[in-house]
Amino acid sequence: MARILVIDDDPDVRRALRKILEAEGHQVLEAENGKEGIRLFRESPCDAVITDLYMPEKEGLETIRELRKSYPDSKILAITGAVPGSRFDLRQQATMLGAKRALSKPFSREEVLEALAEVLGAAP
Repeated sequence: MARILVIDDDPDVRRALRKILEAEGHQVLEAENGKEGIRLFRESPCDAVITDLYMPEKEGLETIRELRKSYPDSKILAITGAVPGSRFDLRQQATMLGAKRALSKPFSREEVLEALAEVLGAAP
């Protein structure tokens, strides 16, 4: 069981991820943007962070950069609704900044759980 912080501006995505993760026994915290997510992580560090890349207030790349700077051992899974291969697809940039994995939305329950297992097992 792990504490997972889910950062996404879409309440439906947060709700879906919460359902998937809690069904596996994980504890889930939610934030609707990177600014709120960083604040929550500082107050209550988590085992992993799942963050969207496009959000208001503080977007995902900034969030990843700040988490890795302040918490170098943080384990991050990036998610994005951008079309793979488009100019808006920032998955590669997210991994270059320190996300251990990056997934495109929509994703299946199995894809999320597999990616999260990899992120949680990954050495910083």
